[in-house]
Amino acid sequence: MLEAYFKLKEEGSSVRTEVIAGVTTFLTMSYIIFVNPEILSTTGMDRNAVFVATCLAAALGSFIMAMVARWPIGMAPGMGLNAFFAFTVVGAMGFTWQQALGAVFISGVIFLILTVTGVRSWLIAGIPHSMRSAIAAGIGLFLAIIALKSSEIVVDNPATLVGLGDVTKTGPLLAILGFFIIAALDALKVRGAILLGILVITVLSMALGVTQFGGIISMPPSIAPTFLQLDILGAMHSGLVHVILVFVLVEVFDATGTLIGVAKRARLIEEGKPNRLGRALLADSTAIVAGSLLGTSSTTAYVESASGVQAGGRTGLTALVIALLFLAALFFSPLAGSVPVYATAPALLYVACLMMRELVEVEWEEITEAAPAALTALMMPFTYSIANGLAFGFISYAVLKTATGRARDVHPATWLVAALFVIRFAMVSE
Repeated sequence: MLEAYFKLKEEGSSVRTEVIAGVTTFLTMSYIIFVNPEILSTTGMDRNAVFVATCLAAALGSFIMAMVARWPIGMAPGMGLNAFFAFTVVGAMGFTWQQALGAVFISGVIFLILTVTGVRSWLIAGIPHSMRSAIAAGIGLFLAIIALKSSEIVVDNPATLVGLGDVTKTGPLLAILGFFIIAALDALKVRGAILLGILVITVLSMALGVTQFGGIISMPPSIAPTFLQLDILGAMHSGLVHVILVFVLVEVFDATGTLIGVAKRARLIEEGKPNRLGRALLADSTAIVAGSLLGTSSTTAYVESASGVQAGGRTGLTALVIALLFLAALFFSPLAGSVPVYATAPALLYVACLMMRELVEVEWEEITEAAPAALTALMMPFTYSIANGLAFGFISYAVLKTATGRARDVHPATWLVAALFVIRFAMVSE
């Protein structure tokens, strides 16, 4: 049955290879079941319910990818988007998490419509390559400052705005050690390096009395505190219009880039041959809507899926294994609740380092490309907002190209996004 549906022989794979690939991808991306509840619980959301929502959203998204697109790509709530949800929309802008979930739902519906109508492909084609790279790097910088602040490595300083914290304290030392463990294990090609780093620091923090051990296995907690708690009408507030825009834009760039990148590595997209990219795009946009109903921020394709492809994964059976493992993870909620911020912060910081690599793709020799890209990346951490970074980047790109007589080089999609952000700033100033 598996052979017939997933066409394993045709793709040059086997059940054993696909299972190994699925386990490999799960190990590399399973840190999200610890990190996502940590981030979203800062909004007042029930941590245990977010844990369940995270596992279910990842399982459902991966299942849809497996059965609809039949691609070896895992899905889960996205890093960066969860930070934007928690620290910008709820923390800085003051909206409720229910309204933020409503915004995620609306963005998912828009995303689905953009995918079905082909507008998503038009948007992707129109965004400058340098800007796409800068967005990924900027989100990385944003994650980095969140990690450094939460682990108390970077603290407030009245004289210099930010400063170095007391790195001789137990918490910051654990975070620093965690980063070194994760980076070293990944450099040594150890599968699940991020997850292993989180677990090691969690055990050490328990031994040192920083956190309490709550157990390992139990029945899954209730999802009721977040399930169907989204406030769609509240999300239609004028102040959330640009938030929905940012969700859509980041989802478009992040998810599409990941899908295409991993698919190319798996040779699922080749010139002149039919592919299932359209189905994959439909699968990831559907998962966003489902995730918002469960009670988590936007679900997206995970770049860590490349590890499973490297292990031989070529079909949806890999994604199906990932989905089943996320369902099994539901029974590890006590362990997830025992993970301290000093264990998850190093994971955030390391993911940030990986995302920063995108800066090499920026055309630094061309100032009209380099300056908007730099502004995009810099404004995200310095204004503590992914939205502001995108706004400064797109607006400056359009202005600089026009000022240098190259307005025709600006794709209509870029003009559209820049105009929407100008309108957003005008609305805020009123």
